[in-house]
Amino acid sequence: MVEWRHWDGLVPYEQARVAMEERVAAIHAGSAPEAIWLLEHPPLYTAGTSANPADLVDPDRFPVHDAGRGGQYTYHGPGQRVAYVMLDLNTRGRDVRRFVTALEDWVIATLAEFNVRGERREGRVGVWVVRDDKPPAPDGSAREDKIAAIGIKLRRWISFHGISINLDPDLSHFEGIVPCGIREHGVTSLVDLGLPVTMTDLDLALRRAFDKTFG
Repeated sequence: MVEWRHWDGLVPYEQARVAMEERVAAIHAGSAPEAIWLLEHPPLYTAGTSANPADLVDPDRFPVHDAGRGGQYTYHGPGQRVAYVMLDLNTRGRDVRRFVTALEDWVIATLAEFNVRGERREGRVGVWVVRDDKPPAPDGSAREDKIAAIGIKLRRWISFHGISINLDPDLSHFEGIVPCGIREHGVTSLVDLGLPVTMTDLDLALRRAFDKTFG
C-alpha cells in the first residue's frame, strides 16, 4: 500500500527535504510504507545536480536551495502542486529510465482528465503542451510550453523528490531562472490554458491516474 498525505499550508523546502530523507530511510528499514506527499511551497528555486549557474537569472529574487536531485533549475511556489514520490524500486524494478517514463505517463494521464494533451519530448525531461493558440516560433514550428517538471533522486533504489504540475502559479516567477535549462520554450499552467481547475480536482485526478499507471 502507498500512503498518501496532504501537507497543509506552504511547506518550507528544507522541512520537506529532511522529512523525505527520513521517510526514505524508514522505507528501506521496512518500518514505513511507500508514500506520495502532496504539497505547495512558498516561492523558491531549486538547483538540481546538472544546474548551470548561468541559468539562475535573478539569484536574489527568491531563496535558492540545492535539491540534490537530478535536473537543473526549477521553480516551486503557491498554485503549483508538488508530489513527492517515495517508491521502492527494489520491488518495482530497478530501471531508472522506465521509472522516469512512468512518472511522465502519470502526469500525462492526469492532464488527460482535463482534456489537456501532455507530451514528452526527446532530450527534454518533463511534460509539454503544444500551444496552437500562440504564433509559431521563428523557425515555423509550433510553440510549446512546459506544464510539469520531473526531478528524482534514488537512495538504495528508493525514490524521492518527484513531480510538479502548474495549476495556477504566478508564471512571472519563472523569469528568475531558465527553467530546466531550456530557453526556447515557455511555461504554462492549467489556468493559463483556460481551465478553471481547483487543487482538489487536480489531486483527485493525480490519485486516479497513479493507480492506473503504477497499479
